Amino acid sequence: MTDVFLEREFDPPLTPERLDQMVADTGGCLGLHRVDAVASFLSSDRCRMICHFRGPDAESVRNALRKARSDLTRCWPGTTHDAPGVAEDDIASANVLIQRRFDDPVELAAIQAIEDEGAWCLDAYNVEFLRTHFSTDHRSMVCLYRAPDAEAVRSAQRQAKMPFDHIWAFTRV
Repeated sequence: MTDVFLEREFDPPLTPERLDQMVADTGGCLGLHRVDAVASFLSSDRCRMICHFRGPDAESVRNALRKARSDLTRCWPGTTHDAPGVAEDDIASANVLIQRRFDDPVELAAIQAIEDEGAWCLDAYNVEFLRTHFSTDHRSMVCLYRAPDAEAVRSAQRQAKMPFDHIWAFTRV
């Protein structure tokens, strides 16, 4: 099975009614292509959402999303990497997300080395790294953290000199 991630932005912010409609639009299309919706992370301001799908291959996921009229501009296959010793209950408690984009492909080990070097920053701000989703083209990354708030993660990332594009608190939908 292949993991695929869809990054979405909303202007104006996503309403509960529009979210319900999006779910209804994808319902039959996902099953038809043997695609599962794994998780969706909606920003607190309701202007960003990242959806995680799993299917037989990336094209099956794209076909299902295309039939549901999703914008596939920021849709990418990727791999999932958990922090050592993290359980699913820990993952479920994640509340802050980081989006990272790279102009040139990067190796996960290189980013992990920077994060490891700055691990004390995470501890200082009571931030715990839980999971990374890394694109197969090595140009996009989404990381999940458990933290007091998004600002704690932002401060820790800046102090550790970690690259990031966006950091936001989220709820699972």
